[in-house]
Amino acid sequence: MATGPRYKVPFRRRREGRTDYHQRLKLLISRQNRLVIRRSAKHIRMQLVEPKPEGDYTLVSAISTELKKYGYEGSTGNTSAAYLTGLLFGKKALKEGYESGVLDMGLYSPSPGCRVYAALMGAVDAGLDIPHNPSVFPDEERVRGEHIAEHMDIPGFSEMFDASKEKILSDFS
Repeated sequence: MATGPRYKVPFRRRREGRTDYHQRLKLLISRQNRLVIRRSAKHIRMQLVEPKPEGDYTLVSAISTELKKYGYEGSTGNTSAAYLTGLLFGKKALKEGYESGVLDMGLYSPSPGCRVYAALMGAVDAGLDIPHNPSVFPDEERVRGEHIAEHMDIPGFSEMFDASKEKILSDFS
């Protein structure tokens, strides 16, 4: 470990690889609520976060495990589940009175068509005003899960996706 009077120890969360403080500062300076999207191998989590001096305050959240209530029986970590989670989150946020935010991807490297952008697509389709470039969204076939149905030989996956989407839209109309 480096020593000496000029050595500065990085913040703990930076050392752990959990926070990019340069990106966080830019998001905080914007003074807008952040749409935080975090993914794991099995789940997608979305939160609308308001920054405050004493710490961040979560206003609305949705996780892909909530999709079971809407008839979605597929995996909760794929592109289709990410889109449906974004749609559910967007409808919840609009119901609570929040209409806009700015995307916070964290330390994920952005690649067009990824699950994070599928979740963003769902939130935008729900009616949230989030600055974005539509060219990064995944194809409609991927969002509907047609690639999953072909690969896994699951009959009726696209119909289940459409039924879940309609149930989410009807519950919040």
